[in-house]
Amino acid sequence: MTDAGQTELSSPPIVPQRKLRVLGTSITLIAPVREQAQSDLGFDIVFDQKDFLPCQRWAAMEPESYDIYEQCFHNLDIVWFWGALQPIDIGRIREWDEVSDLVKLGGVSKYAGRGRGDAPAKKLYVQPGGFLGSKPSRHISMLPTVHNMDSFGYDVRIFGEGPDVRPSWAWLLDRRAKGRIALVDEPAIGFFDAALAAEAAGELEFADIGNMTIDEINALMKLLEDRRAEGYFCATWRDGVDAALLADQGAVAVQSMWSPVYGKLRKAWPHFVESAPSEGYRAWHGGASLSRHLRGAELDMAYEYLNWWLSGYAGAVMARQGYYISNPQKAREWLAQEEWNYWYEGAPAARDLAGPDGEVAVRAGARRAGGTYLDRGRRIVIWNTVMDEYNYAARAWERFVRRVNEAAAA
Repeated sequence: MTDAGQTELSSPPIVPQRKLRVLGTSITLIAPVREQAQSDLGFDIVFDQKDFLPCQRWAAMEPESYDIYEQCFHNLDIVWFWGALQPIDIGRIREWDEVSDLVKLGGVSKYAGRGRGDAPAKKLYVQPGGFLGSKPSRHISMLPTVHNMDSFGYDVRIFGEGPDVRPSWAWLLDRRAKGRIALVDEPAIGFFDAALAAEAAGELEFADIGNMTIDEINALMKLLEDRRAEGYFCATWRDGVDAALLADQGAVAVQSMWSPVYGKLRKAWPHFVESAPSEGYRAWHGGASLSRHLRGAELDMAYEYLNWWLSGYAGAVMARQGYYISNPQKAREWLAQEEWNYWYEGAPAARDLAGPDGEVAVRAGARRAGGTYLDRGRRIVIWNTVMDEYNYAARAWERFVRRVNEAAAA
């Protein structure tokens, strides 16, 4: 009782707000995904977005600082090796049976090429002893989510257009583009764009382009250094915004490109376009993994988030920036028929199509280079890869990139 003879009301207990911490890159850590997931799941979601290499290092070294790690299968060689992650129980993944064969078996169909390098199927399942492999088991290393088949963009005023033009990775070393060539600065990505270019141009040949020897790495870096000294390369980039800026400024005639960048082009539209390389695509597959520290209610919350990713909405958002999801039929429920027809079926856009930010990303009448999802998926020649000699290649690549950027700044 209070002095006034009234019953003192106690304050209701403070219930801490549930919060999920997600570490990843700009591929998946975008506002529409976070906002919808937070609304649907009823807990706070904090995104920690980093560039590719810092994200990988942080995931390996600071697993207590995040709950979910979103990056790519080729990053698992480092992050899983450091013991930063825990296996995912597929019995707790509602849509597991709907996940495509591209990641489970290595190809979009029985007869499709599997591609060299770090195909996700090679690192999907947790094997006895804790290592990763392709033999099916109850546990996986990473929930397969977003993926794509990447290529390069080029200026049709330099390389031509029409049905008789056959884009080639060799154009990344083409004299017609001398001084106006840019590569993406990531040793598991841009390195292989350059390797594909060297093979396509007839300059080099690799016994296994997905796992080069020291001598092969040296030969590729010497070729790139020679071309750099001759003034072929104008820049490298790490972010799609920078890639779009290079194209809009007219600085590049050909460069590594990611699908969302095409929707951001303004001055470079419509003369800077996506290629469907005659040699095939360099592909990547992203996903989400569980930090090793998760237990109990925190682990339950993380599984809610993983399941949400395959519930359809996130897949539709990914489609609108040119990426695919591992269970596309769920995403189809969230896409307008015109969007599905363009992004997955290779049909001309029946109207202007918006990207995740609501701005027009595809103009009416446009057709996606490479055709349907299955057409593109059948032509994967290599995956983003961490080779056996990755550390050696990464150091050599870093030296090359530094010299390109120093020359550009001079």
